[in-house]
Amino acid sequence: MAELSLLLWDVGGVLLSNGWDRAARAAAASRFGLDEEELERRHQRVDAAFETGRMATADYLAATVFYEPRPFTPDAYARFMRDRSRRYDAAFATARSLRTADRYLMAALNNESRELNEFRIRTFDLRGVFHVFFSSCYTGLRKPDPAAFTHALDLTQRTPDEALFLDDRPENVEAAGRVGLRTLLVRDPARLREELLRAGVASG
Repeated sequence: MAELSLLLWDVGGVLLSNGWDRAARAAAASRFGLDEEELERRHQRVDAAFETGRMATADYLAATVFYEPRPFTPDAYARFMRDRSRRYDAAFATARSLRTADRYLMAALNNESRELNEFRIRTFDLRGVFHVFFSSCYTGLRKPDPAAFTHALDLTQRTPDEALFLDDRPENVEAAGRVGLRTLLVRDPARLREELLRAGVASG
């Protein structure tokens, strides 16, 4: 087996809380008095465009919430979206120590809309963790599409067995495994250091 040289990281559910998942949308429906089922239906119609950078947040909000008058502003709703983000301190510290050790190319491989992705990069200093971002809003490719993984391998000039992919969603881990990547299903971000050690990755 080739020497491991690339770590491909999911972000939401591994280093940070999920950005704008179904639980966050349900919380928004409750907070703003929206019909949760209608909100979810409208989200699903535009989700692919939103996460692949083809739809700005303003257009997403117009399609999912502000298709009729509301007693709150788009800015208030967008702020609520941003405020869902939290850092998983133990996992984040592990990732930072790996970046500092400089043994691996550190890359984000996440599904995220552009404005929220860039907010999270700035707010949590993800540039201090990752050398490069293969976020869906930049590449136009979303996991578990195999092309999302092969694109990252092509651009980093790695073979699949030189890369370890970390994600908290089994369907994404399974898809990466089918491409030939080594994989780690992150079940508990607080125990990420131990899980990486078992996978042969020492952090720091």
